[in-house]
Amino acid sequence: MLRVGLLGAGRIGRIHGGNVAAHPKAQLVAVADASLEASQTVAAETGATVGTIDGILQDGGIDAVLICTPTDMHADLIEKACQAGKAVFCEKPVDLDAQRIRACLKVVEDCGGQLMIGFNRRFDPNFAALRRRLWDGEAGEVEIVSVISRDPAPPPVDYVKRSGGLFRDMMIHDLDMARFLLGEEPVEVYAVGSALVDPAIGAAGDVDTAAVLLKTASGRIAQISNSRRATYGYDQRVEVHGSKGMIRAGNVHESTVEVATASGFQADPVQNFFLQRYAEAYRLELDAFVTSVTEKSPFSPSGEDGLKAQILADAATESVRTGAPVRVG
Repeated sequence: MLRVGLLGAGRIGRIHGGNVAAHPKAQLVAVADASLEASQTVAAETGATVGTIDGILQDGGIDAVLICTPTDMHADLIEKACQAGKAVFCEKPVDLDAQRIRACLKVVEDCGGQLMIGFNRRFDPNFAALRRRLWDGEAGEVEIVSVISRDPAPPPVDYVKRSGGLFRDMMIHDLDMARFLLGEEPVEVYAVGSALVDPAIGAAGDVDTAAVLLKTASGRIAQISNSRRATYGYDQRVEVHGSKGMIRAGNVHESTVEVATASGFQADPVQNFFLQRYAEAYRLELDAFVTSVTEKSPFSPSGEDGLKAQILADAATESVRTGAPVRVG
């Protein structure tokens, strides 16, 4: 039984804590959060005890930790946990600065640490099935990857100011998905962005509407479309066009029910919140982490995946600033 400590008991920590508690091969032992009330809530729901971050890191009876704290704590906690001999699952990103990520990954390597980064969309059953069929050659050689990701509504401006910007906060998931599907690393990034949804986001120096083109050395292309507003729900779609055809994964609706009348077909709305849309992905992600720890198999997504996605997000941010493509790699 893998004994796990949870660092951070906010919205995403509560999801991961519940998944650990429900896992047949794991036990949530302790929870720590700056908010005692948040810690107590998760502890009551999972049967864990309320602890402190230092206490969990120093507890020799805890095998692994889940880091779900604010981003500016991630890198330090990864280093401390790995140095304490614990396997680490950390929500994205490792840090908002690529150099800090590199330094963190060096510490992990030096102490032989085990690290997995939370790019949960790789574990979405629809996207995972798309990739398996892509890798089986059903679409032939990849030519164009298209990723659409649009939130139902923008976040508060206070959040935007500390998020690192749309490319590092929101699109980083899609940049990882593009890498996951292209089969080659992008070498060029071109991005455009505007503040069309909320003028306050533009005033804060960020964009809320953006598109990015990625190009690999062989010429494969990925195109990503992001918006902080989708009036019809949480829009999450992926399409891959190849030499033999196309594979796509569409939105998940509230139900599969359709009504057909003389005026046309009507379906239920798409799911409206990321915790609902990706509930199964979070469960499968946690299962993959537990399996990697217990079976001593490679961790994926790795810390290196986290770094590469961050480099692409930085390049997109720079491209918007300069209006020019940015070389990476």
